[in-house]
Amino acid sequence: MGRSIFISLALASLLVGVVSARDWNILNQLKGLSSSSSQNGIVSSGVSTNLKRYCESWRINVEVHNVRNFDVVPQECVSHVKKYMTSSQYEDDVERAVDEVILHFGSMCCTKNKCDGMDAWIFDIDDTLLSTIPYHEKNGFFGGEKLNSTKFEDWMRKRKAPPVPHMVKLYHDIRERGIKIFLVSSRKEYLRSATVDNLIQAGYYGWSNLILRGIEDEHKEVKQYMSEKRTWLMGLGYRVWGVMGSQWSSFAGCPLPKRTFKLPNSIYYVA
Repeated sequence: MGRSIFISLALASLLVGVVSARDWNILNQLKGLSSSSSQNGIVSSGVSTNLKRYCESWRINVEVHNVRNFDVVPQECVSHVKKYMTSSQYEDDVERAVDEVILHFGSMCCTKNKCDGMDAWIFDIDDTLLSTIPYHEKNGFFGGEKLNSTKFEDWMRKRKAPPVPHMVKLYHDIRERGIKIFLVSSRKEYLRSATVDNLIQAGYYGWSNLILRGIEDEHKEVKQYMSEKRTWLMGLGYRVWGVMGSQWSSFAGCPLPKRTFKLPNSIYYVA
């Protein structure tokens, strides 16, 4: 059995140079393993168990930002990522992040009766307030191939994205504290009408500003765009108590807010 897997890996290594990004897979990357690695069970009859552990390790390393700039989820891990992102564990993980935001409020001096109107909070939108999971469920992607921006934007125009679990309550908790909410998204400006409608239908309203990418921002990396919007906001005198997003690019660059909160998302990577 072990010899058969080894032969398969050797053949795969010959083809790895010609496969497309969506065909990239973990097993192909094991071609350089030593015999000791094989003896340790990485290539063995227990390969499926080890693959599951590898995929979970890969997902965790995406979340802690060790794995960066990936174009697609490793093909063998697509089902694992799908299982997690549609599980109660994902919802529990989001809820824990929300709990940490509530704890963060304890360090804030601003209350509804004392605010001067210059306390602010920034939310990203996709997979922070609105979930894209239904899109991936319908198209069967879950990161297994590069996102088709045209199809994705067509889906956005349908205004059917549901709220991310627990986020509507957090959103209004923050708003009712007298903190101004700014929505900063890498969505294009021409999606404004659909985005506003979808947000309201999902239960979000009362934000101070919705900032989308205009023509002048289209060629900027997301992290630069997000950083510039924070610079603009803080330049107006706002104290940004927190930024919440599902991508590390939501927080990259300066100036830094007082806290950042990342929601889990290993389906795609946005730089």
